[in-house]
Amino acid sequence: MAHDRTAVVTGASRGLGLALTGALARRGWRVIADARDGDRLERTLAGVSGVTTIAGDVADPGHRATLAEAAPDGVDLLVNNASALGPSPQPPLADYPLAELERVYAIDTIAPLALIQLLLPGLRRRRGRIIDISSDAAVEPYAGWGGYGSAKAALDQLTAVLAAEEPDVRVYACDPGDMNTDLQQQAFPGEDVSDRPSPETVVPALLRLAEGDLPSGRYVARDILP
Repeated sequence: MAHDRTAVVTGASRGLGLALTGALARRGWRVIADARDGDRLERTLAGVSGVTTIAGDVADPGHRATLAEAAPDGVDLLVNNASALGPSPQPPLADYPLAELERVYAIDTIAPLALIQLLLPGLRRRRGRIIDISSDAAVEPYAGWGGYGSAKAALDQLTAVLAAEEPDVRVYACDPGDMNTDLQQQAFPGEDVSDRPSPETVVPALLRLAEGDLPSGRYVARDILP
């Protein structure tokens, strides 16, 4: 199978990132897949045609440079999916460890923009797409979600401004909704999250953003499912 479209997907070893990487590969995309857990990344994507795995931390500038170097001709799609929840259980802002908050912002807000900056010249040339994975916690003031929620809110605003500044690139924020993922389990320790929808149910919405004709903007996945 020829792979004439190239995507970078961060946080691809589990959950939504893994489901999307597999779906893109099956549709003929070449996917550069990133995750912090290198062993799991290799294990879950071993043998998937068209997928290049590069383990590392998106908060590390050297790792981001390596991701960009893996696509010297540019990419058609960047999916900023890698996220850090912060402490579990999540503390109120009055008690939030500031070093942990800096880490959440480094992964959830700064790293996506830094990767966008590296890949933007190629995205412009190829009239590509950026999908920044958001959360309902970015718009709803849930008690205990001040760290993760505010980091995602900042990412939403960066996404919206970038869309206004880059008319040749479609720029999306997407709230996938609750899913049965490791991050959801971290957010609700001790609870059974198996009743949440699987990440695979959200993939068709992301594929519509990646391959369809929706204008730049913020979308809730359930609202744009085919």
